[in-house]
Amino acid sequence: MLQHSIKMSPKMSVSCRINTMGITMTDKANIIKSMCDALSFGNESAASNIARSEYPFTPPTPITRTFTETQALRVFLRDGFIDRYSGSRLVFPPVLRVLSLALPEEFPYHRNWKMTETHKAYWELFPTLDHVTPVAIGGRDDDDNLVSTSMLHNAAKAHWTLEELGWSLHPPGDLTQWDGMLVWLLDFVERDRRILSDKYVNSWCLVARSFCRGDQPVAPTIKQQ
Repeated sequence: MLQHSIKMSPKMSVSCRINTMGITMTDKANIIKSMCDALSFGNESAASNIARSEYPFTPPTPITRTFTETQALRVFLRDGFIDRYSGSRLVFPPVLRVLSLALPEEFPYHRNWKMTETHKAYWELFPTLDHVTPVAIGGRDDDDNLVSTSMLHNAAKAHWTLEELGWSLHPPGDLTQWDGMLVWLLDFVERDRRILSDKYVNSWCLVARSFCRGDQPVAPTIKQQ
């Protein structure tokens, strides 16, 4: 529990006692208030001590992780193309690309995801992988710590934990009810194989067929938190 006692005087003394585990946002706001109070009385040293001991700056370690289509689809299939942070449906990535190829004006896409030239569905429905417990703070880099989520929620979560955001994991979906339009895509490209001239679409389709044949295992179910 957070406790601050501040004696208001020109020389101001500050005593602080805090349990750093389970600090609420209200607690953190009170820490900021204590820092402001210290500065109001010209005591920068006290404000500095509060910041360092009660609300320290701890920059996360930058970690870049890329996944192959096979690694990603293992998790997408396990999660039933459901955003595990929101419970919303996600769409198999090449489906969006096929729509952009067929409808470039109505469903635009930019290779660098330029927001002024890319349909917002790419942020809302495009599945990505995210580490539930960020690797930067000790999370494992394996299937048990990976979930499917939209680009939008992935960006919002960043290096935060679920507890810090007040989020929880939603259950995985049922592929018999929603498969991200994966089967539709495989049927569609069979009717018009010219679409496979797009390397991105073709690469995903090859991986999808390997899963449909049973050549690749689906990732094990992750425990809900």
